[in-house]
Amino acid sequence: MAGDPASRIGSRRENRETALGLLYAADMRGCTPETELDRQPVPPDRYVRDMVAGVGEHLGELDALIARYAKGWRIERMPSIDRTLLRMGAWELAHRPDVPTGAILSEAVDLAREYSTEDSSRFVNGVLAALAKHLRPTP
Repeated sequence: MAGDPASRIGSRRENRETALGLLYAADMRGCTPETELDRQPVPPDRYVRDMVAGVGEHLGELDALIARYAKGWRIERMPSIDRTLLRMGAWELAHRPDVPTGAILSEAVDLAREYSTEDSSRFVNGVLAALAKHLRPTP
């Protein structure tokens, strides 16, 4: 049912998964996220387009934030999936105040667990949790 909150949660998960694929492909191909979006034969959902374009538009800002909190890791040395998930999470934390912090962290960790290395979920969680404290301080 379209109005069902559970279906909205599921579709947001699917949107993040689609965005991960597009941003990962752009990273691997060495092209901009916008170019990767333009390559799609069918335009993805609006949230996917917003996230992919937003990450592309704010890439320098996002990478600087990630580098600040990923102690001992340079952006270019991170596994591409981890780097992409961190960029997505940082973009949502910085530019989507309508998305709850817990949802952002939980989804990023789940995607890291599913698509990256054994240690990636802990790494992604640690960096994004530190970013969340900086970007969304609790009163």
